[in-house]
Amino acid sequence: MNTPIRKPRWLIPLALIASFAMLAAACGGDSESSSETTEGPSDSSAEADQPADGPAAEAPVTKGPGGEEATPSSAITLDADQIAEVQSGNYKAALLWHTAGAFTDAVSQGASDAFADLGIEVIAETEAGFDAAQQANDVETVLAQDPDIILSLVIDPVSGAEAFRPASEAGVQLVFLSNVPEGYVQGTDYVGLVTDDLAAMGIAAADLLGEALGGEGQVGFIFHDAAYYVTNQRDQAFKAWLTAKYPGIEIVAEQGLADPAAAEEIASALLTRNPDIDGIYAPWSAGPADGVLAALRAAGAEDVAVVSLDLDTNVALDLVEGGNMVGIAADEAYELGRTMAFEAAYGLLGLEVPPFVVVPAISATADNIVEAYQNSLATAPPAEVLAAIGG
Repeated sequence: MNTPIRKPRWLIPLALIASFAMLAAACGGDSESSSETTEGPSDSSAEADQPADGPAAEAPVTKGPGGEEATPSSAITLDADQIAEVQSGNYKAALLWHTAGAFTDAVSQGASDAFADLGIEVIAETEAGFDAAQQANDVETVLAQDPDIILSLVIDPVSGAEAFRPASEAGVQLVFLSNVPEGYVQGTDYVGLVTDDLAAMGIAAADLLGEALGGEGQVGFIFHDAAYYVTNQRDQAFKAWLTAKYPGIEIVAEQGLADPAAAEEIASALLTRNPDIDGIYAPWSAGPADGVLAALRAAGAEDVAVVSLDLDTNVALDLVEGGNMVGIAADEAYELGRTMAFEAAYGLLGLEVPPFVVVPAISATADNIVEAYQNSLATAPPAEVLAAIGG
C-alpha cells in the first residue's frame, strides 16, 4: 500500500524583478465562510459547483508551461519498502531558493520534514534575493558539497539553464518549483516540476467574490499583463468561472497590470470610470491588492469587495478587520515542499515522475484565517492579524 510521509500541521495557538514580484506572488505570499479551511479541487479537472441556472459550465483546468496535464500532489507517495530503500542510501540534499519569506519558509519546512523521514540530510539552504547571478553562484558552491538532490525555484529560466547544467550533468536529482530552465527536458535534465493548482485558485477567488456579492453586481478585473503561465492561468480561470457561474455579475472593466507599483493608479482610474462598481479582482496580494485597497480607502469606497490570491499580512489584516477584502485564494506551500522532496526520492529510485504536479488550493476568509495560514504556510498568522481577531 502506498503511504505518504507524515504531513504535520502545527496547530499553533490562536508564492526579471517585475516578473518575480509576480513569481513570488504566484508561488504564495510573504500564496468559505465556514470555520474550516475550504480546499479547491485537488485536481483542477475535478467537477466544480455548476451555475444554478443555465447550462452547466466546464471548470477551467490547470496545464503545465508546455501544456502538460496536471497530476495532484496526493499521487506522489512511497510505500514502506521504497522509503526504507531511500533511507539506506545516505543521500544529501540542498535547497536553493529564490528569496526568503514566509512562503519560502513553508516550502522549505515541508521539504525538510519529508527529507528527515526519508533519512536524507539537508546539507545546504540558500536564498538568492531574486538575483540570478547569485543563484548561479549558489549552485556552484553547493555542487562542491556533492549533493544527490537539489530543490530550487529558477529565477531566470534562460541563465538558469547554464547555471543548473553542471548539476544536471553530474546526475543530481533536480526538482523545480514553478519554473524550469529553458530547454530542459523532464526525465532527462530534471526530475519534475511542482506548482499550484492554478485553475483551482482562480475558481476559488471567483467563488469568494461571487458569494460575497450574492451573485449580483459589477466588478473590475485587474489581470497580470505578462506572459507567465502561472499568473495567466489563475487570472483566466477567475474570469471564466465568474462569468459562467455568476451570470448576474458583470465584468465592466478590465485592465492589465505589468508593474505591481501601478496597482493603486489603475484602481483609482477604474473607480473614477465606474463609480458604481461592487467588486475588484487583484491578481495577487503583496503589491497589487495593496494598491487596490489604498485606492479604495482614498476614495472612501468602503463597500467595494476585493478578492486576491496568496496570503500576505496587509490583505489578511484588512480581511479580519472587516475592510474591503472578502477572501483570499492560496496554495498549500508546505505541501509544495513535501511533494518536491518525494519527487527527488522518485528520481533516486528510478521511478517515473509525472511531468507536472500541483498542490491543492484553499479559500481563506475572516472566519478561517488561522487555519488557512496553518494549512498553507504551516505557521500562525502574523502577530498583528492574531491581535485583530483576538488570538
